[in-house]
Amino acid sequence: MYLTKGLEVILSAIISNFLAQLFKFISFIIINKKISIQRLFQTGGMPSSHSAFMMGMTMSVGLTAGFDSVAFAIGLTITLVVMYDAAGLRRAVGKQAAVLNQIVSEVFSEHPHLSSQRFRELLGHTPIEVLAGALLGSIVAIFIHWF
Repeated sequence: MYLTKGLEVILSAIISNFLAQLFKFISFIIINKKISIQRLFQTGGMPSSHSAFMMGMTMSVGLTAGFDSVAFAIGLTITLVVMYDAAGLRRAVGKQAAVLNQIVSEVFSEHPHLSSQRFRELLGHTPIEVLAGALLGSIVAIFIHWF
């Protein structure tokens, strides 16, 4: 089956993202011995689906348009920003959420309706999770391009 260059880029990104989310979903089941459909749609965890999506797109652009193309340069630049954000800013926000949750649970412990609301803590990624996502995206793009 022949794919157009544009379709190849889009499929590489989407399949990379799907596989990263599927891996997190299956890992959750194995570790926690229960199924959580929500885990298919949540951010954070191993591997980074944002990094997989962006690197799948970027690697596919490089393979189809050339690694010396303007399109690849733009894609790589945006991908690096997204990956930096995932491991930097979003991770810091997750750490702040953990501290806020601890404060709320201690200060409002006598008021269950106030202390039961929690901020999501798993927002960002460790550098290893970002790297794993980037590798997954690259592998998917290469696989789609060559097969």
